[in-house]
Amino acid sequence: MYKKRLALLIATALSTMAITAAPAASAEPLDAATLNTIKSQFGRLMELANNHDFKALHEMFWQSPSTLLVAKSAIPSEGNWAGFWGNEAIDQKLHDIGSSGPVVLEPDYSKLKIVSLTRDVAESYVPMNITVSYAGQDGTARPFLMIINWLRVGKDWKVASEIILPVPPTPAAKG
Repeated sequence: MYKKRLALLIATALSTMAITAAPAASAEPLDAATLNTIKSQFGRLMELANNHDFKALHEMFWQSPSTLLVAKSAIPSEGNWAGFWGNEAIDQKLHDIGSSGPVVLEPDYSKLKIVSLTRDVAESYVPMNITVSYAGQDGTARPFLMIINWLRVGKDWKVASEIILPVPPTPAAKG
């Protein structure tokens, strides 16, 4: 009987601790105004990309060798898609893509989602159509997903990683 009461007491204490700790764990680290600032930064990033403003795009990225861009590769030894690390590699990749012909990024802003991970890190996700003629692409608008990790640097929010993923076509129905 004593062991059952002790087990019940311990279980009650643990569940009470879990319940009281839950609100703190689920609270957003960033307020709505900060998330809106990041949303504005995302819109600016899309505008600069569509205008091929490479200098201003450079300034949107975190200045670090750890900054990452995942994009289509033109070099077979890199694979079809590859990671480009550091600002020099990213600048070159963006220049190569933007100089290959028309590039149009059309995000579905109704599906743009920005979440805070910490007080200094946020993540955005958005499906989009991208029209590009780079590395064998034919200039037809195709669906992609763009996932960006944003890093607070001083008072600014910078792109720490930008991952662009092609959405594969829907498989044909069998039968």
